[in-house]
Amino acid sequence: MTAPSPTRRRYLQLTGGAAVGLAASTPWQMALAQPASPSIPAPAANPTAGITPTQILLGQTISLENAKNDYAVAIRQGIEAAVQQINATGGVAGRRLQIKVMDDHAKPAEAEANARQLVADGVFALFGPIEGGPSTAVMGVANDTGVPLFGPMAGSPGLRRPLQSLVFPVRAEHREEFRALLNHGASLGMRRVGFLQADSDTGRQHLDNVRRIAGPLGMEVRLPMPFKGDITDAGLQAFVQQLGDKQVELVFNHGSAGVYERLIRLSRQAGLNTSFWGINSGSAQLAKHLGPLANGMVFAQVMHSPWERKTALTRAYQDAFRALFRDQDFSYGSLEGYVTTRALAEALRRCGRDLSRPRWLAAMKDAQLDIDGFKVSWPAAEHAGSTFVDTAIVTRDGRFRH
Repeated sequence: MTAPSPTRRRYLQLTGGAAVGLAASTPWQMALAQPASPSIPAPAANPTAGITPTQILLGQTISLENAKNDYAVAIRQGIEAAVQQINATGGVAGRRLQIKVMDDHAKPAEAEANARQLVADGVFALFGPIEGGPSTAVMGVANDTGVPLFGPMAGSPGLRRPLQSLVFPVRAEHREEFRALLNHGASLGMRRVGFLQADSDTGRQHLDNVRRIAGPLGMEVRLPMPFKGDITDAGLQAFVQQLGDKQVELVFNHGSAGVYERLIRLSRQAGLNTSFWGINSGSAQLAKHLGPLANGMVFAQVMHSPWERKTALTRAYQDAFRALFRDQDFSYGSLEGYVTTRALAEALRRCGRDLSRPRWLAAMKDAQLDIDGFKVSWPAAEHAGSTFVDTAIVTRDGRFRH
């Protein structure tokens, strides 16, 4: 796929098939669309926009990075598997789900422009961005236009607090992942912590949460490691030096699996024995890229193991995924995409055939869903989504054991 021009973005429309680079036998239909200017607020949308007698149209901006972000690709695969399964079994009250997709290249400004374009195109709701910065930008468009945002696959605190009445996360917040990792580290006697986070408002909020959790556990965030997206290996080498100088015992990250992989490789080359753990985002892809270096890494997970068939949810996921992607690996990312799409369908079903944006928002007040045993809720005081967090360790053969 070629990179989009500065003035036009690749516009991808999901029609029940798979993306270019995901399943070549069923490619997305592709066209070019001029993005809306992020400086001009979109008007409040028609409350029944995106709804026809036969379909519900949704809009997704996601950090595919021209299909180079394999975590985003996995999420798209899970979404497609769920859409095919939902549509093949009657859709949502007889309407098929259809998703228009745009690539924001992990840039908040592009995510905002894409979201405004999708609203102008008449989508019923915005859906499924990833990464904290782009997701927060899409939330801003939702608040500007009154078009809800369902299922941002990011753990940013600003998506949940203060209450965002138009935002409906599904996965658990990063704060709870940090808590799980720090609790486990404290139980092993670790006290000196390093935290790799984006040099942004969202990253600083995450750092504040890490410090709040670490203090009562007798742990110290000895080395915050804020970084920009264009950080060089020299910049990462400076962090490696500080990790050694400050005798940091445990490091974990806030997203950005590609940067984190580079930091881990450089640290191991320098002979550091620091433990590197991680959050869920891109964990399966990170472990695969690291190979033997991932042995013993502990990851917080906001989904059940996608490789096991112990739950009704993972059995349904595996069956739907295999029906569309015969030769692709299961992963946490594709399971999260699948679960988030299933939750969307269940949420939309609360209105039956009489679907409009005001009726749906009213039906979502204090809503609780059960997706084959995976529970999600949005209390009126805080739209938290799921609270499920587990930990998994990477074994010598590269598998995740919960």
